[in-house]
Amino acid sequence: MGKILVTGANGHVGYNLTAELVRRGADLRVSVRDANDPAKTGPLRALGVEDIVSLDVQDADAFRAATEGIDLLYHVAATYRYVTSGADADEQMVRDAVEGATAAIRAAAASGVRKVVLTSSTVTLPLGTTPDDKKTEADWTEDLSVSYIRAKTLAEKRAWDLAAELGVNMVAVLPAGIFGGTFHKPTQSTDFIEAIAKGALRMGSFKGVMPFVDVRDVVDGHIRAAEQDVSGRFILCNDRFPSFDEIIDILRAQGMRVGRPLMMVPLFMYPVAPLMNRMTSRLIGAPPLITTDFAALNRGRYFASSNQRAKDVLGWQPSVSTETSIRDTVEELRRIGRL
Repeated sequence: MGKILVTGANGHVGYNLTAELVRRGADLRVSVRDANDPAKTGPLRALGVEDIVSLDVQDADAFRAATEGIDLLYHVAATYRYVTSGADADEQMVRDAVEGATAAIRAAAASGVRKVVLTSSTVTLPLGTTPDDKKTEADWTEDLSVSYIRAKTLAEKRAWDLAAELGVNMVAVLPAGIFGGTFHKPTQSTDFIEAIAKGALRMGSFKGVMPFVDVRDVVDGHIRAAEQDVSGRFILCNDRFPSFDEIIDILRAQGMRVGRPLMMVPLFMYPVAPLMNRMTSRLIGAPPLITTDFAALNRGRYFASSNQRAKDVLGWQPSVSTETSIRDTVEELRRIGRL
């Protein structure tokens, strides 16, 4: 295999993917938004990565230059937020995703990249009516009211359309919420663990589940999708997702002083849940988790997806338990000063 490019290499997936590829002796180039920022490049250089380039994924010319001489492209870079600073930030996230996917596929076509592995998300799937109503790779959500869901869905669809048009060999991996491993800044997923650990659900929990997979299993899925002669989409998720109460129980079993919720928030109160969450977040110093759109999307519905295709085609299995992944997430949150 020739030279590999990993975009967004300082992010949660990108960093852990880079670390594994370094361990395997791969010839690597990685990109970050600003290669002159030691906060972004320091951990990568500590791994032994030398070829680090700056890349604004919307910059088609820069993307074309970054893919020069590249055999395999992992396009991981993305903004992952359910709660942003406002409408402008929401729209910027969507533009970053769609224009970034466009630039990636065009650059791959122009540079003769042999294969593109696109990091998408299970948020591109519709929600189920029960936790057992599991969606597959054939399903696409039609509810784009949440900006992050709109960004990931439109970006993946654009990538598929353009890959077909330009003859680019592409596969997409769809991880659930990603936890565990090593990270140097919090993500929306790790924010959930941080907030729950700080007591964000003390006044009330929600009847739902957390879409869940460990980053080490996500990395394994990416590499399998890259190395095998496969096509299409692959969902990477645990066999079952924990409820919020189960996450609290796991944290308590691991020695954290997390109070049990005083109530289960009834569905009729979901419209005021974002306000309750903002107030609680300010009081306990935790990141906010819920927007009005997100609460409405989840009312009476569940994140539920099937990993059977990844198992059957890739030979992939989720190997890291939910308990281990939560423990490792907490340790990392402590290391970076969030807990």
